[in-house]
Amino acid sequence: MLDCVVVGLGWWGQRIVEELRSSDLINVVAAVDPSPAARDWASTRIAATYSTLGEALGAGQVRGVIITSPHGEHAAQIAESLAAGMHVFCEKPFTSDATSAEEVLATADQANVIVGVGHERRFEPPIIEMRKRLAKGDFGQQLVFEATFSHDKFLQLPADNWRLSPQDAPVGPLSATGIHLMDLAIAVFGWPSEVWAHLNSEVPHLRNGAALAVGMAFESGGSALFSAILSTPFAMRLCLYGSHGWMEIRDRTHPEAPTGWDVITRWRGDDEPTGKFVPAAPAVRDNLEAWATAALGGRAYPVTPNEILANVCTFAAISEAALSGKTIKIRR
Repeated sequence: MLDCVVVGLGWWGQRIVEELRSSDLINVVAAVDPSPAARDWASTRIAATYSTLGEALGAGQVRGVIITSPHGEHAAQIAESLAAGMHVFCEKPFTSDATSAEEVLATADQANVIVGVGHERRFEPPIIEMRKRLAKGDFGQQLVFEATFSHDKFLQLPADNWRLSPQDAPVGPLSATGIHLMDLAIAVFGWPSEVWAHLNSEVPHLRNGAALAVGMAFESGGSALFSAILSTPFAMRLCLYGSHGWMEIRDRTHPEAPTGWDVITRWRGDDEPTGKFVPAAPAVRDNLEAWATAALGGRAYPVTPNEILANVCTFAAISEAALSGKTIKIRR
């Protein structure tokens, strides 16, 4: 097993700790958070707790670091972990800018360690099926990826929570939900060439944006349109359109507690669409265990460093587009 420390014990960090208690590949032996209350929570589940990452790395207990801290801390914590020779899994966004991402990915490559990223939606069974069908040619030429992801969980957060901060998360809907749709579009089409975005900030509690609409063009010729909304009850749907047919996927519940997916397809020649239900699967754990498998010398981690870099470049470009109102070109 890969002995790991979880860094950051907020909502999602606690979710990761609980998810990994049943893992056969990852053993969470330490946790880091500056909050005494968070460390108290962890102390009933994890052998060791620390207030800083440096303390945890200095204890010599771990081979892997799982980062679930606020976005602005990611780059420095990844670099610190890599300097200590650790394999690193970082929640999205991996970093907030291309320069820091390039630096840490180059360091990881030179050190021969594995980096992973929290894009668990790639590991959901309907998404896996969609990508297999795409690779087989069932879609024909892929044309448009269309999606929306909404929830209203952040309306319950205290006003000083970092997820609502225009400084810590300047385009809130993007880093909360939209980034997953952005990543899936990249998984389908490859590198984007340009993006535009519009950020709606008219819901008072959501100081860093209530809704985001994004358009993306890709080097491959495809297009993506998606919305990310933080003021509407849960909804998650996506559809990939190709010259030979389309496939729509709808989540029944939020991915933190999945209950399955409804999948509808229609291919050229079909008299009508065909629907089916796909049972729930632990995509969050599957992603982490895929990273651990690679770190332990097994099968390669399926999200490549180049795709991680594409995600960071696109995240930065959409953020700039949303705040400036301009169309932003993306350069490799």
